[in-house]
Formats: sequence, structure tokens, C-alpha cells
Amino acid sequence: MKKIFDTPSIYWTILHSKGWQLYLAATTKGLCFVGSENGGFEGLSLWAQKKFHGCPLIEDDHKLESYADELIQYFEGQRRKFTLPLDYHGTPFQLAVWDALCEIPFGQTKVYMDIANRINNPKAVRAVGAAIGDNPLLITVPCHRVIGKNGALTGYRGGLEMKRKLLELEQEEQNYL
Repeated sequence: MKKIFDTPSIYWTILHSKGWQLYLAATTKGLCFVGSENGGFEGLSLWAQKKFHGCPLIEDDHKLESYADELIQYFEGQRRKFTLPLDYHGTPFQLAVWDALCEIPFGQTKVYMDIANRINNPKAVRAVGAAIGDNPLLITVPCHRVIGKNGALTGYRGGLEMKRKLLELEQEEQNYL
């Protein structure tokens, strides 16, 4: 007898907050995608096809409400750490890098070498950069907090302007303390 497996669904919505527009997506396990600022549906669709081949994309504002709420709180300066469940998939190396990113405190930055050292792989600086570039969860897995060793802003899936705005937002909130 052939066993039939249900194809998991990916639920999505568009978050509008304080001038930001981001596509969010989640599975039943947690948030799996945060798009770039003013990025289109095509970015979500292409990512989902690559990472969750064959899974339907279903618009559902209600299922994404708790995730959207935490991001809105972040944009409004009311949240510094995310508590929402995440459902990210990658290689063991990517997962180690993404976990290390989650340890960077709000309002602080690290360089690529810091992340390589944190995962006990100091020679993997370039690979760390590649793993950061594959991070599907912008903002919530804070890859925007990684900068070049000379202090310059470096590549970011959401674009350097988005990265600059996120760092400025966090710096402004840091200064209120």
C-alpha cells in the first residue's frame, strides 16, 4: 500500500509598518522567510520554490499575525529580541552561522571573523559570508549586524540601504537607554 504524505504549506503575508513593506512566510513550525524591504512576491516565490519545492504558497494574514506583531514592535523600538519560533533549513554549517548571528546583541555589530571564531572555524571567513548571504530570515536572524573588518557596510540580501536603516534604527534605540 502506498503511503500519501501531505505537502506542507507555506503561509505568507505582507507586513506594512513605519514605512517598511516586507513579505513574511511561515510553516506550521515557525517563521521561515522575511523578505527585503519593498521586495516583491517574486522573491518569496523563487525562494519557496528552491527551498520548499512543491509546497503551496497560501496568503493568510491571521497565521502570520504573531510574527508580524514582533517585527512591528521591533520597528517601533519596543522589541530588541525575537521570541517567535523559526523554521529555517540549511546545511549544518549554515545553521551554525545563523545561530551565531542570533547571539549578536541588539545595537551591536560583529565582523565576519567574529562569527567564524564563534563557530570554531576561524579559517571559514568567506564561507561565513556565503552562509550569511543565504539567511532567509532578515532582521529576525540579524545578519545586518555583521559588517566588514574596516567598519564598512558589506553585502546584504536586502540591499545596503536596508542594512543601513536597520543599524541606524538599533543605534537610535541604543542611545535612548
